[in-house]
Amino acid sequence: MASVRETTLTDSEGILLEPEGATTGVLVLSGSSGRIETDRCRMLASHGVAAASIRYFGGPGQPGEARLVPLEAFDDVLADLHARYQRLVVLGTSWGAQAALLLGTLHPEIDAVVGISPTYVSWAGLSDERPQRSSWTLRGEQVPFVPFDDEAIEDAVKEADGELPSYCEAYLSALEKYADRVPAATIPVERIAGEVVLVAGGGDALWPSVLAAEAVRRRRTAHDLETIVVTHPDAGHRVVLPGEPVLPLSQRLAWGGSEPADRELGLLAWPEIAAIL
Repeated sequence: MASVRETTLTDSEGILLEPEGATTGVLVLSGSSGRIETDRCRMLASHGVAAASIRYFGGPGQPGEARLVPLEAFDDVLADLHARYQRLVVLGTSWGAQAALLLGTLHPEIDAVVGISPTYVSWAGLSDERPQRSSWTLRGEQVPFVPFDDEAIEDAVKEADGELPSYCEAYLSALEKYADRVPAATIPVERIAGEVVLVAGGGDALWPSVLAAEAVRRRRTAHDLETIVVTHPDAGHRVVLPGEPVLPLSQRLAWGGSEPADRELGLLAWPEIAAIL
């Protein structure tokens, strides 16, 4: 395996792993934890791909609790990867897939977007703050969003009866309750100039990622744009790509799926992901 140089990104709080001879640079975005995806970057680097990951919640200049993230917060790392490498890819999981799809609509230099456990709309920020605000801003303005259905969230917690709650029905309820907000909040994926690969588990207990992946594919198909969707009926929210460790179980919510199914979906998805890298 080629030698890998690891650099700490002090300006944006993150890491960059650069294998010798890499021609593709990937920005790796975590889910709603906003954490730096060190393990996934190392896995990608082992395949000869340069991989960067930044902390996009609570990072420099970013409000931590309200989680209202300027989409411009990703500009510097994208520009750096674009300058260094022939090919530019954004790979995001869950909340990070939301960001990846949005960035794909804004940056024509992005050659491919990979969304693992994606959504097809922009959501309200993950905060107890009310009234609700968007997760994202663009040029200082809130990106249109679908609010959470607070009553449905409370019901999910009650129905869990002390177990980890599944919020999938609460997300579906929000899409129905705020149907008038959905058109404006729908991510305009037809503007993504590059390739799109989406990975979703049919047993996702957090949100309806298969429904979202199919919605993205339909919208792009209507504009004669190809979208690859890889699914597994029993996999959950935390898809595990080959060579990755399994994340510790959440202590707050149910992800669904199982380790074998989550790994099987990762195995199914990897050839499609590797092909665009």
